[in-house]
Amino acid sequence: MSVALVIGATGQQGGATARHLLSRGWQVRALVRDPQSPAAGRLTGAELVVGDMEDAASLELAMRGVDAVFSMQALAYEPETLKAEVRQGMRVADVALDAEVGHLVYSSVGGAERHTGIEHFESKAAIEAYIRALRLPATIVRPVFFMDNLLHYADVEGERLMELPVLPDRPMQLIATDDIGRIAAHVIDHRDDYLGVELEIAGDELTFAEVAGIYEKVTAVPTRLVPLPIEERLFEWFAESGYQADLAQLRKDFPGLLTFQDWLGGQVP
Repeated sequence: MSVALVIGATGQQGGATARHLLSRGWQVRALVRDPQSPAAGRLTGAELVVGDMEDAASLELAMRGVDAVFSMQALAYEPETLKAEVRQGMRVADVALDAEVGHLVYSSVGGAERHTGIEHFESKAAIEAYIRALRLPATIVRPVFFMDNLLHYADVEGERLMELPVLPDRPMQLIATDDIGRIAAHVIDHRDDYLGVELEIAGDELTFAEVAGIYEKVTAVPTRLVPLPIEERLFEWFAESGYQADLAQLRKDFPGLLTFQDWLGGQVP
């Protein structure tokens, strides 16, 4: 049986990847810091291995005999955490190289290769560049805006106001974290088709005005988008160009990708 190490298995992306790999018949090792945590307890069917991306020895032990590694690091914003993210992503790549892992799948972010000037995109671009420089047998997947981020607006009383610094008519590409895991597991399961591939992934594309309309339709709560001034670099980039996944091709390659409406209907009462 093929073995995959999933880093970040107690998070949304890693957890979804672990579940989908298990459903495909893979043996999954889940790297966890605390095997007694509730999140670790939900990894039914996976072998829990205690480790930390700051500890190369624990990574070396976790990677012994594995066929594939799914690597992702926690989202970072502050200077020190951004440095830690890059350091950890590079350490995973170094250990994968030394362990002669046959396939590293790195989860980055849509647009990382396009010099966005967004700090938490540039950190992922640095890890991507390092993986390429090592000439690892790797695939880079680049998810777009997580649908899960919009659950922030789920619980309201009275009118729902979506206050966001966005252009109302500017489309935003979205993806459910479960679909990130589904795609990552497919990529791992079809290694030869994806070695060297860099793939931006999305499941839907909507304006935030349309997102508000879907929220109202699904929840029956009056919902209104309130555009705020665009000041941060991230939202400037969303207004300028934003994500560029080939949604039509993705829907052909991965039938059943969740639309925002279908996803939201499964999340709210």
